[in-house]
Amino acid sequence: MRWFCRLSYVRTKQLFDLLGIRCPSKSALQYTSAKLDTSFWRRVLKATCGSAYLVALDSTGLSRTFPSYHYLRRIDGGIPKIPIKLSAAFDTRKKRFSAANVRVLPAHDIRDAKKLIEDSSPEVIVADKAYDANWLHKFCKDQGVTAHIPIRAWSKPRHGCMSPRLLASKIFRKRTYHRRELIEAGFSSLKRRFGSSVSSRKARTIRTEVYGRLACHNLFGWLFGLLG
Repeated sequence: MRWFCRLSYVRTKQLFDLLGIRCPSKSALQYTSAKLDTSFWRRVLKATCGSAYLVALDSTGLSRTFPSYHYLRRIDGGIPKIPIKLSAAFDTRKKRFSAANVRVLPAHDIRDAKKLIEDSSPEVIVADKAYDANWLHKFCKDQGVTAHIPIRAWSKPRHGCMSPRLLASKIFRKRTYHRRELIEAGFSSLKRRFGSSVSSRKARTIRTEVYGRLACHNLFGWLFGLLG
């Protein structure tokens, strides 16, 4: 309810009170949201998405809500530039998020790729050139996952042996790779429906807020598909 209606904890309690539903205090809601760890939300995404066959890997940024720029200019404050980084695995068939990882500090996209593949357990993955690395192609081969990732630049094989990324480029299919565009549509739908900024301050509550939006997106996608 809070993420779907874009409400604060105070307004969430007021809404439930008006509806005649008993609701804990604002501090109790915040305390409970801080207790929900990442492993819990990963199980929620797995339950709301189910098994995935072809997933797309990508990342996006969510801005933080700060004081107005007019106030920051008056106090000679710096302009905030560190967004929330959301890396996700998107099921291109069901249009749902199968796995995700939230960071409050900048990091390269490929750092979360291994965990996303382990959590979503797909058979095929598609990703952009940022995920083109030998160790990731080797990991996908060991897991029995087919990776369709465009190669950044060709290089000569050492000692006549082809590297994992060069071997993967031999089976690269452009038509399959274009399924990656669906995760960008998923991020756009997520931001239009739940907003592109995060109101929480601490890392645990920020993760809870972002994971809650992803779970709501999966649930509403399932309901719309069920009800037509």
